Amino acid sequence: MNKITTSLAVACLCSVPPLAFAQSGSLSVELNKFEPGEANGCQAYFLFRNDTGKSFEGFEMSLAILDANGVIDRLLSIDAAPLPVQRTTLKLFAIPDIDCGNISEIVLHDMPVCKPQNEDNTDCFEFLELGSKADAALVK
Repeated sequence: MNKITTSLAVACLCSVPPLAFAQSGSLSVELNKFEPGEANGCQAYFLFRNDTGKSFEGFEMSLAILDANGVIDRLLSIDAAPLPVQRTTLKLFAIPDIDCGNISEIVLHDMPVCKPQNEDNTDCFEFLELGSKADAALVK
């Protein structure tokens, strides 16, 4: 009976698609720094570290920008694609009409697109890691 159970277990493991095991790393997003931008705006520098084993052809984030009082000032959508596999990518995004010192927190509230190359859109929240070296926090 043990041989039958073992054979069935091995057969089940072998029939699982390889994509189920392909997602082993993380994709980290770091708010690295702010600099004053044009017309009273703020320039945000983000580092994306893709250790997932997959390249991403689509990666859009919807962010809530909170002011110094913790009140939502605006929503900002950013497109960081492409994100090559096993690379760190620097992306700059303008946050118009707000002083960098008046941003207390940036909240990731939605990811409308997280699409590995040649695959369907997926839920990135489970392997996404956020951090900040700037004065403002970057959180989920």
